[in-house]
Amino acid sequence: MSAIRKCLFPAAGYGTRFLPVTKAMPKEMLPIVNKPLIQYGVEEAARAGITDMAFVTGRGKRALEDHFDISYELEREIAGSERESLLAETRRLVRECHFSYTRQLEVRGLGHAILSGETLIGDKPFAVLLADDFCVTEDAGVLAQLAELYSEHNCSIVAVEEVPPAEISSYGIIDGEERSPGLYRVTDMVEKPDPADAPGNLAVIGRYVLTPDIFDILRRTPPGRNSEIQITDALKTQARKGRVLAWRFRGRRFDCGSIAGFMAANNFVWSNEA
Repeated sequence: MSAIRKCLFPAAGYGTRFLPVTKAMPKEMLPIVNKPLIQYGVEEAARAGITDMAFVTGRGKRALEDHFDISYELEREIAGSERESLLAETRRLVRECHFSYTRQLEVRGLGHAILSGETLIGDKPFAVLLADDFCVTEDAGVLAQLAELYSEHNCSIVAVEEVPPAEISSYGIIDGEERSPGLYRVTDMVEKPDPADAPGNLAVIGRYVLTPDIFDILRRTPPGRNSEIQITDALKTQARKGRVLAWRFRGRRFDCGSIAGFMAANNFVWSNEA
C-alpha cells in the first residue's frame, strides 16, 4: 500500500488563457473529449493508492465540488438508460474516495496555494497534482511512479521532462546529478529562467510528492518571481539539504493550460478511443 494517502489539487487559478469560456467555468472542468481534466487527475491519484482528495479552490469553483457529488435529479433521469454507464467511473470515485475543500482567498502563486491546503493535509507526506498537466502513460501513472520512489527514498520528489530551449522560460528548471537512469538528486532549481541562464532543460511539471516540512519552509519563503510565493523556491531550500529528487517520468504530457496543448490532448484521446 502506498505511503501517500492524500493528494492536493491546487485549483484556484483564473484560467485567463481560455477566456471567455473560463469566465464562469473552472479551467479544471474543461473536457478532454467528454471527461473533465480534474477527473483525469483524481483517477490518476486513485490509481496511485491515494484515497483523500484535497482541493484548494477559489470563487467561482463550485462546479468542482458539484462534479464529485451525487446528482439525484440527473441520475434519476438517466436511470436504466444506456447513458447511465457514463457516470460509472465518477460514481466509483465518489464512493471510494474522500473529498475535502478549502479556499485560497487570494492568488499568490503555487507555493501559496499549497500552503493554503495545509489544514487538509496535516503532517504526512502528500502528492500534488496540477490538472492542466494532462499525462498519459502505458503502465503506472506519473503519481504512482513518484509514490513508488518515495517509498524507497522518503524525500520530496518532482516529475520532470526535457523541454525545448524556446519553452525553458515557462518552467521551473532543475540542476542536479543523475543517480540512476532518469533519477536526479536536485542541487538547484530556477523558476522560469532565461534559456541562456538555465542550468539545463529538465522542467518540473505538475506532479509532486512533498514531505510535510514543506509547509514551514513555505511560511518562511519570501515572494519571488511576479511577487508570488513559489514552490520552486521552497524546494530549493529542501534541495540544499540533499532532500529533493527529480524523476524523468515515463509517459507523455500535454500542457492543457494552453489552447494548443488542450487541442492536442483532445485529438490524442479521441484518436486512441475511436
